[in-house]
Amino acid sequence: VQLQASGGGLVQAGGSSMLSCAASGSLRRINSRGWYRQAPGKQRELVASISRGGEIRYADSVKGRFTISGNVMSTVYLQMNGLEPEDTAVYYCNLNSPFSPFNWWGQGTQVTVSS
Repeated sequence: VQLQASGGGLVQAGGSSMLSCAASGSLRRINSRGWYRQAPGKQRELVASISRGGEIRYADSVKGRFTISGNVMSTVYLQMNGLEPEDTAVYYCNLNSPFSPFNWWGQGTQVTVSS
């Protein structure tokens, strides 16, 4: 399985950006797709996820500002509105499967929000 993320970059506070993550390879079964982020000196955290059944979860810090969408078997998107400097991080797309190694990760894309 390969995950190719795109989008991100430098955005002013209050602005918007969209990330996309395309999956390819042997996609036999997928539990969920998601976006995580890791800021300098902090642990990687879940931002948003969407399950095969369409269940969506968001971190409290992004509720009402970020929207995850797409097809878990192909491309998922993360629309980010009302960006804040605290959203600055490297964003990683994720694919969770019941098969080992259970989690696949994209290469990470930098999102920098300037104040």
